[in-house]
Amino acid sequence: MSETKLQSYTALGKQIYDTSKAREAHRYYVFLLRSFIYRGKLNALQRHFSSTPLLTELQKLYPFFYEQPTRAFFYNKSTFDERLAIVQNHVDFLVDTLRPEVIKDLYKYKNLPIWDGQEIDGQQFRAYLYYEDGQRKEGMLSVVLRLDDRALYQIIFWITPDKEGKMSMWIGAMQGPNMEDAKEVVKKITNKCHRYRTKNLILYIAQAVARNLGLEKIYAVTNYGYYANNHVRADRKLKTSFSDFWAEAGGHSTDDKRFDELPLKETRKTMEEVPTRKRAVYRRRFELLDSIDEAIASSIKQMRL
Repeated sequence: MSETKLQSYTALGKQIYDTSKAREAHRYYVFLLRSFIYRGKLNALQRHFSSTPLLTELQKLYPFFYEQPTRAFFYNKSTFDERLAIVQNHVDFLVDTLRPEVIKDLYKYKNLPIWDGQEIDGQQFRAYLYYEDGQRKEGMLSVVLRLDDRALYQIIFWITPDKEGKMSMWIGAMQGPNMEDAKEVVKKITNKCHRYRTKNLILYIAQAVARNLGLEKIYAVTNYGYYANNHVRADRKLKTSFSDFWAEAGGHSTDDKRFDELPLKETRKTMEEVPTRKRAVYRRRFELLDSIDEAIASSIKQMRL
């Protein structure tokens, strides 16, 4: 690597890591080493991100594009080449699909509303497209349910083709609320949503986003596929089973045990399948879900080119 290029990665590393902290300083030097080892491929990525004014601006907003391929992110046993392809394919898809100002807002860490769930106890309940660098281990974009500014549930994902070349949403994680009153908050939201579980709601929203972006498939990491299995850390054990929930949501295994395939749309019970005493609740729930579909379709349409 030439001295000029090495300085480039030195500068990038200092944008990514706070080198005044020992742990961050260590990661900075690891990044420099890996950027040297993979310099040819990272240089090619740099040339790609310098090929248009929009891509050039995006890499300035989000230097982590260059870090993500160098670390054991996204899913268990991912390779450098796979992570590099994810970064480039994901960003290229956004550039080809969404308006430039929308993409820039996402990588400025702005919340972009896609559904308004009205108020719960005087707090605004909404769904957003959102991204921040704290999510970068598990993906490159997310859908988030918030109560005011508090994140309740989020699904973190990236967009890249599957092995058949079909553009797909790949879910790297689903995270629940991290707050003292989490159980009470989730209970209130479940009641507000006609007994529809909040984690089902966030998946429903992610499915609607995938459809309205024109994606053909949805895959989700299994317990085995979760990225943290790259690291031997007892405190990173999953609190809930991804695999069990994906199965409940209509998912099925694939020939890669790291991923299950999920349906693009939730299968609904017919009213004949619902006990008579529950039909009124289900009718209101389905009306809510229909309104969510309409809101997300309208929101994504305004974001698209």
